[in-house]
Amino acid sequence: YGLAAAVWTRDVSKAHHLAAKIKAGTVWINCYDVFDAGAPFGGFKMSGMGRELGERGLEAYTETKTVTLSLS
Repeated sequence: YGLAAAVWTRDVSKAHHLAAKIKAGTVWINCYDVFDAGAPFGGFKMSGMGRELGERGLEAYTETKTVTLSLS
């Protein structure tokens, strides 16, 4: 399980390759504990408590409903 991880390297290509393989909800490259309020945060599998922040964070509190109104 992984909530977050960080990778430090000068090789950005290698960092992205590692980030794709790391089983964590957030991977920082050459930084740590940096958050963007628009980006979802949460772990993989049973790590963390679902998603927080961003559009994904709101999904737990919303339900999709379709309403159709005929104007004729």
